[in-house]
Amino acid sequence: MDASTPLPLAPATLAWLAFAIGGVFGLAAQRSNFCTMGAIADILIMEDWTRLRMWALAAATAIAGTTALQMNGLIDVHGSIYTGARLPWLSHIVGGALFGIGMTLASGCGAKTLVRLGGGNLKSLVVFVFLGLSAYMTLRGLFGGWRSAWLDPFVVQFDTHQDLPTLIATRFALDIRSAWLACAVVAAGGLGLFALSSREMWRPAPLFGSLAIGATIVAGWTLSGYLGYLPEDPETLEPAFLATNSGRMESLSFVAPLAYSLDLLMLWTDKSRSVTLGIALTLGVIAGSLLAALLGRSFRIESFRDAPDLARHLAGAMLMGFGGVTALGCTIGQGLSGLSTLALGAALTVAAIVAGASLSIKIQLRNA
Repeated sequence: MDASTPLPLAPATLAWLAFAIGGVFGLAAQRSNFCTMGAIADILIMEDWTRLRMWALAAATAIAGTTALQMNGLIDVHGSIYTGARLPWLSHIVGGALFGIGMTLASGCGAKTLVRLGGGNLKSLVVFVFLGLSAYMTLRGLFGGWRSAWLDPFVVQFDTHQDLPTLIATRFALDIRSAWLACAVVAAGGLGLFALSSREMWRPAPLFGSLAIGATIVAGWTLSGYLGYLPEDPETLEPAFLATNSGRMESLSFVAPLAYSLDLLMLWTDKSRSVTLGIALTLGVIAGSLLAALLGRSFRIESFRDAPDLARHLAGAMLMGFGGVTALGCTIGQGLSGLSTLALGAALTVAAIVAGASLSIKIQLRNA
């Protein structure tokens, strides 16, 4: 083991730290009203770009922080699911589009569902359960067979990792550190300038809320990729990332972790199950949002208006579960965590999510 590599923290300690990171995300999202679906709706309905600028600032922060970790050798983004040489382009497009449609029907993405649940919204509890159920069926059940047979075989196979710095460095024989720095400056700098070009973004809530949410992505990578990294597992003799469901380096994502949360609750006495980073992050977001709602006196119980409202949320939850797993992430998993690695698949998924959500919102406005 390299002398600069610390011994990994115990899984229980990692889980508690993940819970704290999730708490920061939930508190910041609740107080700043951070919402990707809301950002798209604001533009289409009111031509208000403030929440999209918030998302851009969070993404810029995540990219800048992740690049700093990468260039200082603290993590290697190639240990995540986002940067593999295999690019399942059809899964990203179809999964992203279905997720985008689903989040408009369910009044928000997986992260927003957890934030609203912490604020007392019972509709979000139903969405949580059915999103998790659909995600689990896509991971290991009926939907997984469809995904594997009809979508996943359509791939572009690269000779190297699919993150933009690696592709550019390989294609033009450049130094990888220079490629990382250049790509990060362009991506984070462009997003940051766009975000901060509006005076509305300099108010405390959107400014600090966006920065805090972006920082949680960086904290997630630090937790799983540095503090939870084991260079050589004594059993497999392979590198390992402790307390992760995927066995890979993970940051924030809110589709598969909801499925694993349900799995843990149903099989609690099974000693092979444990509180992973994803589950702890999920619980932390709910707790952070609850704290923010109580402090802001905005906590209130809310339920469905009628049967059609229930049906829309159920359909949206199922679409998000299938779409999020198929696309390897959601508006946070791909939109912030994935983009922070500068992976092509993340950009493709984000574009598909925006397209699906925009189409769904326009149809709903037309039928209103």
